[in-house]
Amino acid sequence: MEAGREPRLGDVAERAGVSVATVSRVLNNRGYLSAATRERVSKAIEELDYRPNQVARSLLSQRTGTVGVIVPTVALPFYGEVAVGVENELAERGMRLLLCNSFGRADREREHLDLLVRNRVDGIISGAHNDPLPEYQNIRQAAVTIDRELAPHVPNVRADNEAGGRMATEHLLERGARRPVLVTSRSHSRNLRERGYRAVLAEAGIEPLVITADFHTPEPQRTRLVHDALSASVGIDAVFATDDLQAAAVLEWAVQRGMRVPEDLKVVGFDGTIAMRRALPGLTTVQQPIADLCAKAVEILVARIEANSSDCHEEVPAIELPVTLICGRTT
Repeated sequence: MEAGREPRLGDVAERAGVSVATVSRVLNNRGYLSAATRERVSKAIEELDYRPNQVARSLLSQRTGTVGVIVPTVALPFYGEVAVGVENELAERGMRLLLCNSFGRADREREHLDLLVRNRVDGIISGAHNDPLPEYQNIRQAAVTIDRELAPHVPNVRADNEAGGRMATEHLLERGARRPVLVTSRSHSRNLRERGYRAVLAEAGIEPLVITADFHTPEPQRTRLVHDALSASVGIDAVFATDDLQAAAVLEWAVQRGMRVPEDLKVVGFDGTIAMRRALPGLTTVQQPIADLCAKAVEILVARIEANSSDCHEEVPAIELPVTLICGRTT
């Protein structure tokens, strides 16, 4: 081999005393080969510091070993933990992650989707909180979502949000609350956490009160919206916030008004990420099984990639995983 030249497949074959086809079979783990042959090839690869040409292998296999993941922003604890969980699950399968942050903008998500398609990722996991883009209907890649309704034929892996909403609201009533308010991003029929909240209050004969601060409102405006709406509400004695960051804003508001928690105001959040559990260890929250959500999403996506089922447009039900109420000092 010439000095300074990158080692090639033929160099490995020559060093190991085997054919180029045998080296290829070792690299791709195909066909029967003796342990001795595999060991000779592996030793030659190590000695030559040979790195397979990933582009060429991708052209041959029609796979890139890469999955695109679109989230609002990894700066948010839930999505940061999702990104780490998905990357770990992909790594276990020898696959890589290409991470995209949409920052709540449909145009940014559209650009990222185009980038992923042009880079021929094997599949896409979407958790962006934008309205569904029509472009997803035409992509050839397999797709899965995490807590997002994208299309009836795209698997949606999510926590049991409605049960979590019920769990949080029932807990507040059990602790003596009679005027619990919901603080959420958007109020609509697809907000399953809100649906659980409303169902419990309807059963108890209590009028619901909903405060909204859009998920994509930048700080500190979002916190200010929550504070102003809480201050304008009369007689509230509890808050169910549909994410832990909103719950933190509620607790800040209570401190500013000299309210005692939980005596004067009871607070329950939602998500239960590692970061928020460390920042607010006393917060009562509904914890999502984030690691399980990531594992299930990757499992389904890989199965669809291997089955080449991206063209399937049959409706599939959402996959819901159970949540857990973690009781803290705020209730």
